[in-house]
Amino acid sequence: MMHLEFWSIGPHLFRARLMLFVNAQHSGITMHHVSATMTRALAIASVFSFAALPASAGTIWDEIKGSVYGDKKIEDGRSVVTLDAEIRPADMRNVPFTVDAALKDGRTIKSVSVIIDENPTPIVAVYNMGANRDSMAFKSNFRVNQQSDIRAVVEASDGQLYMVSRLVKFAGGQASCSAPPMGDPAEIAANKGKMKFTQLPNNGAASSPLQRARVDFSHPNHTGMVMDQQTLLYTPMMMVSEITVKQGGELIFRAEGSIAFSQNPMIEFDMKRNGASEVEVTLKDTDGGSWSQKFPVNPES
Repeated sequence: MMHLEFWSIGPHLFRARLMLFVNAQHSGITMHHVSATMTRALAIASVFSFAALPASAGTIWDEIKGSVYGDKKIEDGRSVVTLDAEIRPADMRNVPFTVDAALKDGRTIKSVSVIIDENPTPIVAVYNMGANRDSMAFKSNFRVNQQSDIRAVVEASDGQLYMVSRLVKFAGGQASCSAPPMGDPAEIAANKGKMKFTQLPNNGAASSPLQRARVDFSHPNHTGMVMDQQTLLYTPMMMVSEITVKQGGELIFRAEGSIAFSQNPMIEFDMKRNGASEVEVTLKDTDGGSWSQKFPVNPES
């Protein structure tokens, strides 16, 4: 489900809020639809630059929950999942979120959704897990547009939902989703799609069934909300739509992205030891870009 909502945030300043819920299990919305609708939203926002519609009643979370999960019950997830982020980040354009989840009753983790209530696109990422994962841990960096509650929602293999949340305060400065990218545009374009893979040391015992790794991506993840100060036109949206990581052909996770991934996003994750000697990473964006690379991995480390 998606809808457009406009409201006034000042005498002559209006904001278009696009409620895009990119959870394939619930909505079936494709990233092509997301890209096209975001473009239309910006155009419509300019038409309504002198008139605003009233905001809907209820909290932002009420709208998100109703649109994505309907009347499905969401359990208190404190026994299942933890979510960590800085309370007052130094840079709202690049805020690391860490999520750890585990089920200890025979069920597995189907997906983990990351939500930032006050972002233009609240569902900022959905991590669809590979088979037989009863635990998972990841760290990613996101744009947090303003002070907001952030959430992690775990969906178990039986469909049960578990959620935890916390508040991230605004550190000041420009809203992160409308902040221009850092760096030289030509260099950003030339490096788009490049990846760096790092196998991280295992903090547990050498016999642990899990390994840890990190992938750093070069991609501007344009939000479509940044105005060029020379042309006064918006830079077209070009966001990371999908990141897939496989270990010897076996899916570790497939992440659905949004404009809230930071510029040059990174994902740190764990993976089960399966004897494979390489990891394959694929990055896709809404501009039709697709990059894939294989990296050697030491199955013993």
